[in-house]
Amino acid sequence: MSTTVTQQPQGSTLREYKRWLRVSLYTIFLLAGQCTATLLVRFYFDKGGKSKWIAASVQSAGFPVLIPLLFYSAKNDKSTNHDSSKIETKPKRSVILSLYLGFGLVIAAMDLLYACGLSYLPLSTFALVCATQLAFNTVASYFLNSQKFTALIFNSVVVLTMSVTLIALNTESEDTKNLSKEKQIIGIVCTLAASATFALHHSLLQLYFEKVIKTETYSAVLRMSFYPMLIATVGGVVGLFGSGDWRSMGMEMKEFEYGRVSYVMTLVWTSVTWQIACIGMLGLIFEVSSLFSVVIGNLELTLTPILAVIVFHDKIYGVKVIAFLLAIWGFLSYIYQHHLDDQKAKQDKSAAGLQGSKGEGEI
Repeated sequence: MSTTVTQQPQGSTLREYKRWLRVSLYTIFLLAGQCTATLLVRFYFDKGGKSKWIAASVQSAGFPVLIPLLFYSAKNDKSTNHDSSKIETKPKRSVILSLYLGFGLVIAAMDLLYACGLSYLPLSTFALVCATQLAFNTVASYFLNSQKFTALIFNSVVVLTMSVTLIALNTESEDTKNLSKEKQIIGIVCTLAASATFALHHSLLQLYFEKVIKTETYSAVLRMSFYPMLIATVGGVVGLFGSGDWRSMGMEMKEFEYGRVSYVMTLVWTSVTWQIACIGMLGLIFEVSSLFSVVIGNLELTLTPILAVIVFHDKIYGVKVIAFLLAIWGFLSYIYQHHLDDQKAKQDKSAAGLQGSKGEGEI
C-alpha cells in the first residue's frame, strides 16, 4: 500500500511537468510566430509592397501546414475514444458548415483590417494600438462567456484605452512624417476594428466549444482553425482578383527593394510563421483555455515595439514611451487577474476534493 501511495503523486507530478512543457512550447510558437509574421508584413510594405489584399491573403494561406496535424489528431482521438470526457458531440453538418463559413469570413475581415493598419502605421504604433485586444476581449467575454468584470480588469480596460488615446492624439511624430494624418487615422481605426474582431472571434470560438460541441478535443480545435482559414484564403483571393491588385504583383516583385526572390520568400514565410503562431494558439486553447491563449498572444504586443526599434529603427518619442508603459501596466493587471482566477479555481477544486474524501470516510 505504501508503494502505491508514493507512486501516484509522482505520476501526477510527471504528467503536470509534461503538460507545462507543452504549454511552454506552444507559448514559444505563438510568440515567435506572431512577432515574426508581424515583422514580415511590415517589411513587405516598407520595401515596396503596396497591396493590402496580398498582405491579407498570406495571413491565412499557410493553412495546409495544419494538414499533418489534422491526420495525427484524428488518429489520436480514435485511439482515446474510450474516454467519454474527450469525445466531442456531433452537431448537424449544416450547422458546422455554416459556422466554418461564418468564422472564415470573420478571419478574412480581420486579416484585411490588420493589413490596412500595418500599411499605414509604424510597427511600434500598430502594436500599441493592438493592445486594445485585451479590452475588447474583456467586453466580449463579459457578454458572451459570462466572465466577471473585476476591478483589475476594469483598470486594464481604462489604462489600455488611455494608451491608445495618447497614440491617436499624437500622430505628428517623427516616424510618421511620410504619412498624411488622414492615413494615420485610417490605420488606427482599422487596427482598432481588427482588435475588436479578434476579440469577438476568440469569444465566439470559446462559445462554440462550450455550447455547440461542449468539449475541446485537439482535432476539433484544429478543424475549427483549418476550414475557416481555407474559407478566409478563398475570400482573400476573391478580393485580390476583384480589386485588380493581382495585376500589380509582377510590378511589385520587380520593384521590391531586395529583389524577386526576397519578395516571394517574404510572402511565403509570412504564411508559414502565421501558421506556427496558429499552432501555438490552438495548443494553448486545448491545454489551458481560449482566454489564456488571448492573454499570451497579447504578450507579443509588448515585444513588438522593442523589435520595431531594432529592426525598423522606429523612433521612440516621449508620448510613445508613456503609452508603452501604460500598455504594460494594463497587460500586467489582466495577467494578475487571470492568476487570481486560476488560484481560486484550484482552491475550489481542492475544497471539493476534501469534501468528497470526508463523505467517503463517513460512509
